[in-house]
Amino acid sequence: MGEILSQGEIDSLLKALNSGEIDAEEMINAPEEDKVRDYDFKRPAKFSKEHLRTLELIFEHYGRLLSTTLPVYLRKSVQVEVLSSETVTFNEFTSSLSNPVVLALVNFRPLPGDIIIEVTSNLCYAIIDRMLGGPGESLEKTREFSEIELSIVEKIVVICMQLLREPWKNVAEINPMLDRIETNSQFVQIISPNEMIAIVSLSIKVGEVEGYMNVCIPYITIESIIDNLNTKFWFSNMTNSSGEEYNDYLELMLKKVDVPVRALLGRSTVTVSDFASLQVGDIIRLNSNIDSELEVRVGNIKKFTAVAGIDKDKYAIKITSVIREEE
Repeated sequence: MGEILSQGEIDSLLKALNSGEIDAEEMINAPEEDKVRDYDFKRPAKFSKEHLRTLELIFEHYGRLLSTTLPVYLRKSVQVEVLSSETVTFNEFTSSLSNPVVLALVNFRPLPGDIIIEVTSNLCYAIIDRMLGGPGESLEKTREFSEIELSIVEKIVVICMQLLREPWKNVAEINPMLDRIETNSQFVQIISPNEMIAIVSLSIKVGEVEGYMNVCIPYITIESIIDNLNTKFWFSNMTNSSGEEYNDYLELMLKKVDVPVRALLGRSTVTVSDFASLQVGDIIRLNSNIDSELEVRVGNIKKFTAVAGIDKDKYAIKITSVIREEE
């Protein structure tokens, strides 16, 4: 931006032009000096604004996949939003990390090198609590993760990592593989501290707990495909999934949902005193015969009828009929 003159400087310039001290023609025809801009060799501008914008588009798609896939496993609403993208040195990224933190080192094959997925600890604690049957709340005071907790987090990280394939397919075919998970930033020195990286920050809200996922992408990892990282190339390769493919995807997701199934042997009514005095070996008379069909419920819906039996020394039921909705 050019320098802004004060009112006094403007008056002095007009006075000089009127008195002839300055020739306006000479000023107009004077050759322009080359503008010199300082270049910091420690922070080379390897990622352009176009590259960062394309990364945001990729991870907006990724965020939509997370918000539809994670609720299948967490059984809680998940909201994902891309906050920002920026370029920093790898040293600045690692210096900003706090301990403990979950850092997933992902091999971005067939591209060389790794990327790092950072998930804040409060979000991990909420996911662990939810996976273990809790309400999905975070801890008030952070602490180190146990081995069991890290195993649970690793399962979710692998799911998140596998979802990277589809958003990146318009730029390059990737097959990411989890190398390991670290909780200390000192053990993730995968590149030189002065190397440039792109960081895409996502806000993830699980229920009422909000945390962040930061994806660290070193330049040397995507250097071979950096020319493809522009919006024109990304949109030109974008293909809309057909309705049939989308239905197959929904069917695949539904097959992974756990639903409770129970067979009712029968019903009985007892008094509170009889219930309180029950002992091992006591018999409760049910309202059904041993050879009568049982009612099988999926959730709270009566879906099948079955007969009771034994299979390899274990109690079992055999489905005899399917109850349709119209019935």
